Amino acid sequence: MLRLSITGLTSPLLPTPAPAVRLRPRPLIRLRLSALAAGAASSLSPSARSLRLLEWGKVCEAVASFAGTAHGRDATKKQLWEVEDVSYEKSQRLLQETEAAVWLLDNAGGAMDFSGLDTVAIESAIHCVSGGAVIKGLEAVAVASLMLFAESLQVNIKAAMKLDEGSRSRLTTLTETILDAAINRSLVKSIQDIVDDDGSVKDTASPELRRHRERVQLLESRLYQLMDKLMRSADNEASLSEVCIVNGRCCIRTTGDKSSTFDGLLLSSGSDAGNMIEPIAAVLLNDELQESRALVAKAELDVLSKLTDKILLELDSIQSLLQETIRLDKVTARAKYSIAYDGTFPDLYLPNFENETVTSATSGSAKETFSTHPTKKAWKLYMPNAYHPLLLQKYQENLDSAKRDVASAAAEIRRRRIYGQDIAEDQLASVLDSMKLRVSQLEKDQPVPVDFMIAEETTVLVITGPNTGGKTISLKTVGLASLMAKIGLYILASEPVKIPWFNAVYADIGDEQSLTQSLSTFSGHLKQIGAIRAESTSESLVLLDEVGAGTNPLEGAALGMSLLESFAEVGSFLTLATTHHGELKTLKYSNNSFENACVEFDEENLKPTFKILWGIPGRSNAINIAERLGLPSDIVESSRRLLGTAGAEINALIMDMERFKQDYQQDLQKAQHLLIVVSSSEVELLKSNDIFCSLLMLSQAVQGAS
Repeated sequence: MLRLSITGLTSPLLPTPAPAVRLRPRPLIRLRLSALAAGAASSLSPSARSLRLLEWGKVCEAVASFAGTAHGRDATKKQLWEVEDVSYEKSQRLLQETEAAVWLLDNAGGAMDFSGLDTVAIESAIHCVSGGAVIKGLEAVAVASLMLFAESLQVNIKAAMKLDEGSRSRLTTLTETILDAAINRSLVKSIQDIVDDDGSVKDTASPELRRHRERVQLLESRLYQLMDKLMRSADNEASLSEVCIVNGRCCIRTTGDKSSTFDGLLLSSGSDAGNMIEPIAAVLLNDELQESRALVAKAELDVLSKLTDKILLELDSIQSLLQETIRLDKVTARAKYSIAYDGTFPDLYLPNFENETVTSATSGSAKETFSTHPTKKAWKLYMPNAYHPLLLQKYQENLDSAKRDVASAAAEIRRRRIYGQDIAEDQLASVLDSMKLRVSQLEKDQPVPVDFMIAEETTVLVITGPNTGGKTISLKTVGLASLMAKIGLYILASEPVKIPWFNAVYADIGDEQSLTQSLSTFSGHLKQIGAIRAESTSESLVLLDEVGAGTNPLEGAALGMSLLESFAEVGSFLTLATTHHGELKTLKYSNNSFENACVEFDEENLKPTFKILWGIPGRSNAINIAERLGLPSDIVESSRRLLGTAGAEINALIMDMERFKQDYQQDLQKAQHLLIVVSSSEVELLKSNDIFCSLLMLSQAVQGAS
């Protein structure tokens, strides 16, 4: 048996390197690294730092993951990070683009899959051709794929438009450029005739190429026959190991101590690799083979050079087509993200800041059910069942992973049963049951949505409640929703959604310290809030977490009240603040611009429900929790006496308000249900009445005829 291997010249083995020694960083180094990181954070502008605190970068990554091409992902992230510089008019245009892409995905979904395009290879082809170089085979294939994809996209978009006559105006801004693009079918055919799908040049590309390749095949066949003959006729077969290729030349590797039985040229030698010998009888054939291969390479280059000239004539249109495809991929990524998480087209409005009135200026909604708001009350911000996008994404990823595990385990059990393998039935069934239980548990433990209903006259909302109750998540949800609507994304909430356009979103969230400037937590927060107050305007959204915290409670409360009153006057269009200071709850009763809300707490189970109660100030639960946790009764009673009767009465009043609020919500749900029942009954009654009238008329007609 003739064996063939391709090898190069061997080199002496290098000594094995010693294992790397891992050094533990010293605490001082860690401190310096932390200080550098903190310094970099402190150098950010208030708006840029706010984006980082809201984890806007993670949202950008999540949206970009829905793009089909590498350039589409980069373009999506770049656009989303430019959210601060987007005007209201551009926000409206972006939303209209996303709405059009959502419609296209519903009516021509397969056509909007960009994952088959290699934009990196296309861009490389453009640079190559424009720079005077010869295009590579795979680059030419990528260019042809782009043109064929654009042509297919045109056909599918036109077919989708015929399904709905009113869709043409909706799709104009998104698809006008791609529909007007001219596709050079002749160039596509030239590429397909010359280059195979794997990027290799076809034999049929030119007569010269075919002839030279056939010559190469003939010479290779002769060489292998010669080598096989030499190997078989050798006296000491054990010394001849195999036929090798060294620098493109066919030779024989010998490993024995005895000399070979044929004359040849020693190409290389080594104790381990053996001697590489080119037989004298093969020298002329090797020379001729090298020449023929060079002629093949020249013929391929000539063919690709002519193809490059043809592509050069269409270079501008190809470049425009690439840019338009990346733009569509970017818009489609926003649409796919919005669909994947069941988003709602927002009513993004531009308030009349000078007259302090609200004017809605949207074109409508993406869904038929989106029409008017459920109540006649004027809302500044209305988002029912709003989700934090990153929490929802994490939950969905965990659920999908758990479902995949169940499917894989079930498939493995079926496979083992089919092939009669020992499947350890009880053990595998137990594992599968535990996986299914995890899926069931995850489906029950969905993230809790939050209702945001902020009245038009409210400028500052004060949210109180226990730690880990969802106050900070609520702030981030509003901040991210504002950014998402501004950049053309749907809001992850139920219909309808009404949200103002903000020129900027400022946030002071978290417990960061400035190590480089020796600032405490309190000082760091004050510095950030001061910078926000200096930049924010009456068109801004301001989010303040635990305002006034980190210092003496009395001073912190006084400072917090002054800060919020300042933002209420001219510092923002809307400010949301969380706090533990009870004094901040009283601002509502002296200033109509303020509103209270609190995070609901389940005292029976001693845990928050993550729901927000609107119009109700939060109350302290510390003593009640301590009592339920079994703290001695004398300590509990002493705490209540120290708190005073006034505080207890206020807490009792708040408890009554919470109970009345919950009763109101339950009664409202019942009323809405009864309204739906009555409406459906009315429809049925009207249908029955129509049937009765028709039968009566038919009866009268029959009687008249008789």
